[in-house]
Amino acid sequence: MFDTLSSKFAGAFSALRSRGKISEKDIDATTADIRLALLEADVALDVVESFTARIHQKSLEVLPTLQSGTNQAQAIFDVVNQELTQILGGGARRVRFAKNPPTVIMLAGLQGAGKTTLAAKLAKFYKDQGDTPILVASDLQRPNAVNQLQVVGEAAGVPVFAPEPGNGVGNPVKVAQDGIAFAKSKLHNIVIVDTAGRLGVDEELMKEAIAIRDAVNPDEILFVVDSMIGQDAVRTAKSFQDGVGFDGVVLTKLDGDARGGAALSIAALTGRPIMFASTGEKLVDFDIFYPERMASRILGMGDVATLAEQAKKAFDGESSKKLEEKFIAGEDFTLDDFLEQLEAMSKMGSMGKLLGMLPGAGQMKKQIENFDESEITRTKAIVQSMTPLERRDLKVLNGSRRARIALGAGRKVSDVNALVDKFSAAQKMMKQMRNGGGMALPPGMPGLPPAPKKVAPPQKKKSKSGNPAKRALENG
Repeated sequence: MFDTLSSKFAGAFSALRSRGKISEKDIDATTADIRLALLEADVALDVVESFTARIHQKSLEVLPTLQSGTNQAQAIFDVVNQELTQILGGGARRVRFAKNPPTVIMLAGLQGAGKTTLAAKLAKFYKDQGDTPILVASDLQRPNAVNQLQVVGEAAGVPVFAPEPGNGVGNPVKVAQDGIAFAKSKLHNIVIVDTAGRLGVDEELMKEAIAIRDAVNPDEILFVVDSMIGQDAVRTAKSFQDGVGFDGVVLTKLDGDARGGAALSIAALTGRPIMFASTGEKLVDFDIFYPERMASRILGMGDVATLAEQAKKAFDGESSKKLEEKFIAGEDFTLDDFLEQLEAMSKMGSMGKLLGMLPGAGQMKKQIENFDESEITRTKAIVQSMTPLERRDLKVLNGSRRARIALGAGRKVSDVNALVDKFSAAQKMMKQMRNGGGMALPPGMPGLPPAPKKVAPPQKKKSKSGNPAKRALENG
């Protein structure tokens, strides 16, 4: 979502770094570039003006303290990073749990914001942490809303309290109250109430939301907003804040190609933190919103912390320990091990998203966009078409076996050959690392002996000419 904004920031700081010693005029120019970038990203004008005024003032304050020879551009960069983190909310805020369970979380928002799917994502998020959430279907207005919640709830492995069919039938306030009573009787410690939305803010929507709020007294009211609708998201949020009130914001569709102005405006204008973010269609594409990490990504520094957390979730600790023990014991890394790693990578999400979290990802935008996500699926198909013996020992892969594997995977024999060659090379590299050889670096690199000098082969002795005059010239 922030690709364009990130590239604009990168351009502004690239120009600043090229100047070496920074003057007040340079800060003026950089501030103007940032202001234009934010306006083009559809950030609210009030937010842009206050943000650029602060970074301009703080940059001028820090300028006299910088010594010559220091990286002055980095000091200005740090100012922008701190202020960007503040504009996004300052720090992550977690849900406040009730002293006496269950903790009641009420979701509010417009129709089409992805509220029902978000309810299941939130429930799965807490289920994976050992909690016992339950979903309550209080959206009885939108066609098939109850059925949709039941479907996504089942996918998340979370129970759904849905006594009414919906589609205009039933009392949403009573369903919410009964849902909390049911949750208490079944010892669920979190209740997530999905409420009705409308295509726009109206009096009927507000009355129903207020009635549910007053009936269930939620511990948290989360406003779910589609981050792709720009400034309308901010206006809608302010209307909900004035009418129903809410404690935090959840941004959906952060993986979209919108300009991202809502995410940068909503926390500043409502005074409410962004607490969660949905970054894709899968139930696992959801996490706590960390302002400092988002600021880091916008400024091109990546998000290594989130990447590490996702890897920790995806890679089973027992499997990683077993692999480490195999490596230490000198056992070969097999295609079975490789397949296990591929399965774990698939759980982490698309490779495009993972690569996008690396520092400097903005400079690899085209390569990331052109990455073929189906390559991992094709690779898994080839390995899964092999027998256990073939996965353990590549030496048995003769021509007929390779043809059978290619047929089973729906690939060409050349694809099988390419995978085997790459994997064999990886095995050799791992053996070299295990034996203390390190990476295969060219001779002459630091820590390695210099490359031996090439000695010219002895030249064949020429026969002397039989002509006395020529022989005299040859002898000099």
